[in-house]
Amino acid sequence: MDFSFSEEQRLLRESVRTLMDRHAPPDMVARHDRERLYPYELHKAWAEAGLIALPFSEKHGGLGGSVIDMAIVAEEIAYTNADFFMAYAGNVFCGLNIERKGTEEQKAEFLPRLITGDLRMAICISEADAGSDVGAMRTVARKDGDVWRVNGHKLWCTGAGAKNTLLNVYLKTDTTVHHSKGMSLFLIDNDAPGVDMRKLDMLGRGATGTYEIRFDEVAVTPDRIVGGVNGGWDCILAGLQVERITSAAGNCGAARAVVDLAANYARERKQFGRPIGSNQAIAHMLADMRTEVEAARMLMWRAAWKVAQGEEALADISMAKLYSSETYVKVANMGMQIFGAYGYSMEFPMQRHYRDARSATIAAGSSQMLRNLIARSMGLKVQ
Repeated sequence: MDFSFSEEQRLLRESVRTLMDRHAPPDMVARHDRERLYPYELHKAWAEAGLIALPFSEKHGGLGGSVIDMAIVAEEIAYTNADFFMAYAGNVFCGLNIERKGTEEQKAEFLPRLITGDLRMAICISEADAGSDVGAMRTVARKDGDVWRVNGHKLWCTGAGAKNTLLNVYLKTDTTVHHSKGMSLFLIDNDAPGVDMRKLDMLGRGATGTYEIRFDEVAVTPDRIVGGVNGGWDCILAGLQVERITSAAGNCGAARAVVDLAANYARERKQFGRPIGSNQAIAHMLADMRTEVEAARMLMWRAAWKVAQGEEALADISMAKLYSSETYVKVANMGMQIFGAYGYSMEFPMQRHYRDARSATIAAGSSQMLRNLIARSMGLKVQ
């Protein structure tokens, strides 16, 4: 097992770090968080640098990057801001599903615009009574002549309200069969007639935004159905591995940033005439934080390596996503303690990590669902 990076991958990491330092300095990050502004200029910079094109095949205008390349990018973007990482990842995950399951006409229509940054995409799965239980969704589409009519309600849709966004909506096209047989993936413009959107007031990650969406008789033509009618379940499954590895990488990047912020503060902050980092209690907290983050990174890199080798990695991916998300929450809490009242102040970045981290154990597979998957991989019949 070789965890070393190629020279191209080392240059990729450096270039992403440089891009983020230039286009997302601390004052920009703080302003977008405070004012809940979508990072349009940063999104364009990602596109111009080829970061959105990275995972797509050269045939469709991409760069043919690997899952390891994706993890490198995710870690570096999230090091600056976990919220901005959500803006990046949502676009890529949806686009990859179109590349895997879409028609050639869909690929030709949407992927070039996505790659150039002129189009954004957002995934819409969850509902009021359908979170981890995807089969409980009630949003439906019915055939009406030459079009389908969509009615329903979606929640927790990340980035759905950004300009020029194509909603990737999972819904039921056949309610008489099991959800794996009667679900479809529809592509709906976020400004289409009948689409009503509301930005939700969430604890964190307000720049990319989390939305509630209602669909009232929204007309969708057959050419906007990915994977065919009732082929939505295959679309969900097709993207899970890359999504969760990349999410784990984002958690690791954000957690690394927490450790660096806390360590720098502990070296500079003086109490009783000496840096607080010279106190064993603080030093040991930081040592534990760094150790747990590096352990999370090793789980993540092992999972990414196995996928890149074409090996079965569901359990590895689940463990990486579980541990990285819970580690981000844990170190953000410890970082707040080290910063003391300064961490509680909105003028300092630790409070943002504390808020943003809390969603990491919920999104892209909750900790409880991931533990079920891990237990099942051990031969346990978990209900």
